[in-house]
Amino acid sequence: MAISTADFKTGLTIEHDGNVYQIIEFQHVKPGKGGAFVRSKLKNLTTGATLDKTWRAGEKMEAAHIERREVEYLYREGDDLVFMDMTDFENVSLPIEQVGEDTVKFLKENTPVQLSQWNGRLLNVELPQTMELRVTQTDPGLRGDTAQGGSKPATLETGAVVTVPLFIDEGELLRIDTRSGQYIERAK
Repeated sequence: MAISTADFKTGLTIEHDGNVYQIIEFQHVKPGKGGAFVRSKLKNLTTGATLDKTWRAGEKMEAAHIERREVEYLYREGDDLVFMDMTDFENVSLPIEQVGEDTVKFLKENTPVQLSQWNGRLLNVELPQTMELRVTQTDPGLRGDTAQGGSKPATLETGAVVTVPLFIDEGELLRIDTRSGQYIERAK
């Protein structure tokens, strides 16, 4: 389906130069003289790289149809991760390098995730924005440690290492932002 720059909106996916991009931001510009144009920032959904692109106003391109499936992470098998499709209960195996280390380090068994595909090619595995994970190893907190007192590394049950406040102890359940890998708060 062909779309034009007038149809741009944040989050829209388009095909450009044989790749699929998501529009991160855009701005319509009408200079004093000359034709109007659209500045855009695009994210390549295959490589994760960003691209700044200027389009003539009204320029046409193809919309990319991204297929998203709800899957559940089951377990790791060698260098592969096994997911179960939640609609037909079929197992899907994906290599770890295709999923990406940033995603793998927060994957916990039985976690529901989104699998994004374009033309039959895997684009990415989207984790929930926040996850609750238990601390398996960290230095002990000392009496008098406060939220303002500094930070220390903590290893989570998935093997990920995050920076946490000094008062966090082993065994605590924490809420983590999976996009940035940062500690948010203790889970209640």
